[in-house]
Amino acid sequence: MLVEWLAAVAAAGGTAVVQAAGTDMWMSVRQRAAKVLSRDDPDREQAELMRLDQTATELASLAPGEAALIRARQEASWTARFEMLLESLGEAERERVARELNDIADQARQASVGGVSGNIFQGPAAFQVGDHNRQDNHFGPRA
Repeated sequence: MLVEWLAAVAAAGGTAVVQAAGTDMWMSVRQRAAKVLSRDDPDREQAELMRLDQTATELASLAPGEAALIRARQEASWTARFEMLLESLGEAERERVARELNDIADQARQASVGGVSGNIFQGPAAFQVGDHNRQDNHFGPRA
């Protein structure tokens, strides 16, 4: 049984995978998650990359009414995978993997809150698509 902070780290990892799918950070989060789960076994890494790709494909094709349920299922699935990994490790390795999962979660959070993605400029106007966006446009000299 995992201690609370490790369970929280596993949950953060599961959430990170789902948050990052479909964003500019997906390829990085995908690669890092596969590397963590594979434990440096190239064959296992390829299998994890395929699982991650299946997740991204499933999340990309969600109908509006089923989005919350499928996202929650995917988060739970990846959380369980990370929990099983953490349970199987010795203390030193567990702490290293926990740090890596925290870093991955931070990266996914930044992707969902920061950065500009999907910006189109047409003349003196801009249109931005995404969640939790803030955009300040200044054209000409500041008053």
